[in-house]
Amino acid sequence: MIAIDDLDRCLPAATDGAIAALNHESARRRAWQRFAQAGRDEDALAIVEAELVSAQFLGDVEALDRIEDLARRLDDETATRALVLARMASATHRFADARTHLAKAAVRGAPAGVVDRQTLSVDQACGANLDAVLDARQRIAKAGRTEDLVPLGALLADLDEFAHADRVYRQAVAAYDDVSPFPLAWTCFQLGMLWGEQVPEPDFDLAATWYRRAVGYVPGYVRARVHLSEIRMRCGDGIEATALLEPVISSGDPEVRWRLADVLAAHGDPESARVHLDGVRMRYEALLAKHLLAFADHAAEFYAGSGNDPARARELARVNVANRPTRRAIAQLQAIELSAEAAS
Repeated sequence: MIAIDDLDRCLPAATDGAIAALNHESARRRAWQRFAQAGRDEDALAIVEAELVSAQFLGDVEALDRIEDLARRLDDETATRALVLARMASATHRFADARTHLAKAAVRGAPAGVVDRQTLSVDQACGANLDAVLDARQRIAKAGRTEDLVPLGALLADLDEFAHADRVYRQAVAAYDDVSPFPLAWTCFQLGMLWGEQVPEPDFDLAATWYRRAVGYVPGYVRARVHLSEIRMRCGDGIEATALLEPVISSGDPEVRWRLADVLAAHGDPESARVHLDGVRMRYEALLAKHLLAFADHAAEFYAGSGNDPARARELARVNVANRPTRRAIAQLQAIELSAEAAS
């Protein structure tokens, strides 16, 4: 195990990120094949977890469609399938549905610990019962496992305990004892978010360092590339910003083309920027038609900024707050409403 104080010069080793991505894709396809042949609950769960990795790290927004397709093939007649459906509902931010499935799973004899953990994740995502969630997260994290420390760090950041969150995230990196690069990339990304977007006075150099480390672990990590490109744009480096975005434009994540449009607009190519923005609008609207709750917050940010549609931004931000009234969601809505009032 690496000491926390050594992280700035020595990070844990992991499987090459490009190789890990290929291995992940093979495993995802095999899980679908096994489910098609036998329809077992454990294969359905493996599919959900694999598709979530594709969505979270590789910007594969079609993964949510595949999850919904799997949901249509399942029913919740057993405790295990109710748990799978709860996980799927959470993934698309349908938190009320997730709670319903968890209640059914509990009645049908699902292990209390499994139900409690999923309920904890839903509560944290919705900003509900946060005192109890914090107590539970701290208790679980005492085991020192990376997968338990990261959600604790995220909760502490949401509660404005930024220094504590930084220590917990660093502990999560230092404690890692596996070979997959995905958990390490995720933790590095969270540290980038912490220092680049969540603290009152951002440290963009430090945030960029952590985003670079995330991309170093998983080169195809779309969100890390997008956030790092924003920082490079802030520094006036449109060349690197473009170089970060272009390799992942085929992912289908609309934020890639959105940020590329911003780069083009800032560097004297408004016509190309407009073409990209038109494509982003179409892409967001298509995604919202299928997965409204999953994309409401990001789409609201787009329409409040480069998308230049304050009314649509306000509408989506209100949807997001109604679904998950977290401090961040409420702050986004308030900022959008204030901006709309100032512009009127």
